[in-house]
Amino acid sequence: MFDPEELSVLGRLYDSAITALPPSMRSPENRTAIAKLILERTAAGEAQLASLTNLLITISPQG
Repeated sequence: MFDPEELSVLGRLYDSAITALPPSMRSPENRTAIAKLILERTAAGEAQLASLTNLLITISPQG
């Protein structure tokens, strides 16, 4: 379904999303919801994945 490069990008995107959450919100339920959201958006098309990536970059803590 996904090639290794795509999986790497999705993994980094997931890690960034989790890091952007306050520690109190890093529950297993939220982690699962984020993973599902990323996979759904990826399946919907690259444009939506790019939008999600840009959003996560914007909200991620810098440094």
